[in-house]
Amino acid sequence: MLQGKHITFSYQDPAKGKTDVLADVSFEIREHDFIGLIGASGSGKTTLIKHLNGLLKAESGEIFFKGKNIYSKKYPLSELRKKVGLVFQYPEQQLFGRTILKDVMYGPLNLGMSEEEAGKLAKESLELVGIPEEYYQMSPMELSGGQKRCAAIAGVLAMQPEILVLDEPAAGLDPETKHEIFELLCRIREKRNNAIVLVSHHMEDVAQFANRVWVMYKGKIAMDGTPEEVYSRVEELEEMNIGIPQITHLTYSLIKEGVPLPRPAISVEEAEKMLAEILKEEKPL
Repeated sequence: MLQGKHITFSYQDPAKGKTDVLADVSFEIREHDFIGLIGASGSGKTTLIKHLNGLLKAESGEIFFKGKNIYSKKYPLSELRKKVGLVFQYPEQQLFGRTILKDVMYGPLNLGMSEEEAGKLAKESLELVGIPEEYYQMSPMELSGGQKRCAAIAGVLAMQPEILVLDEPAAGLDPETKHEIFELLCRIREKRNNAIVLVSHHMEDVAQFANRVWVMYKGKIAMDGTPEEVYSRVEELEEMNIGIPQITHLTYSLIKEGVPLPRPAISVEEAEKMLAEILKEEKPL
């Protein structure tokens, strides 16, 4: 659906000069993907996602949406931005409407939709993210932190994107609310059939919810695979200064000690199943 080929990008720093941020990055986002994008600070994650809807333009390379080059002179970037919705960190800071409903309607209205159509889409999106109807006429400032985050996500959903890109959507939230945000993203993916690209440092949640993981390192996508495939490369991830789930580290240590696990586990539940299978087969530990 969205494909990048050999993307390079750099910033000009008055003090340091040219700083390379993306180096020959290629990728493909397929329909219904849930991609967890991980990497150490400064690895290029946020810069990469700003290329996905044309906010930044690559110095070299090409990006295609449904087979069309977004860098061609005739390609309407405004159309791409309808289809690839971007939610930045702390999106609730961008809430400004007099009421929650008006705030979520802003995007569709800005795309030229009627009040009636924008209202319908806004209500559908608010319902999907779990904001009750009795809240619609409240000020966004009256919501809790988690509800503000959900309302901001609803504002992007109301524009009906096919790909939803989020930069640390659970940043600053308590563990329970953070988990609710991840479950919300899964619900959006199932009900709207969106592809999702999620920048996150919550490795356990990425392992639980994503079907693919991209690992950014020094401006490149160094790994692209399932959580099971990527998290099995423990030593490489540690060399990239990427923390792995505790259970993955524990089961990796067991493997090194001779326990015949098939690979490091990505969740406690998976580790329990692996160990139960070993005990059932009566293999010596």
